Amino acid sequence: MSELLELALEEASEKMDKAVAHARHEFSTIRTGRASAALIDKLLVEYYGSDVPLQQLAGFSVPEARMLVVNPFDKSSLNAIEKAIRNSDLGLNPSNDGVLIRLVFPQLTEERRKALVKKVRDMAEHGKVAVRNARRDARRDLDGLARDGEVGEDEAARAEKDLDRITHSHEAEIDRALEQKEAELLEV
Repeated sequence: MSELLELALEEASEKMDKAVAHARHEFSTIRTGRASAALIDKLLVEYYGSDVPLQQLAGFSVPEARMLVVNPFDKSSLNAIEKAIRNSDLGLNPSNDGVLIRLVFPQLTEERRKALVKKVRDMAEHGKVAVRNARRDARRDLDGLARDGEVGEDEAARAEKDLDRITHSHEAEIDRALEQKEAELLEV
């Protein structure tokens, strides 16, 4: 296979890998009843007039399975952090003792579990769309190489089959991660 075709396939595969990694990261932000810093570490907090990710303002610890403790580096940011958590769509009620913020994760209701599964499926679909967009871009590149005469039609057709195989494997990876997250969400 031509070096140009291999390069186009490799680039597409890298973009698809990033889409899968992004989808997995998105899944980790959906809470399952267990405490996890991934749920709030990217939450934006208004700090001295600008929005700053919470992970830059505080450390996190999980003393119990369903409790997350937020320990601000600067105690003056405590109220801003509490406000950001309270205003987020996580449904958490922060408890501020003047030094730390404690977040107790309530047991998920059946209705909430189903809503979270729906949200995770939507995230998975966005990941698959990103994978397909990478495939579309790569296919355009392959067609351009064939049209310009830099590679033969047969080589381009084989490369497109390889591209489809790569695409399906990445979509299957997202599906496996989705199944795992759904099982985690529906586990009582």
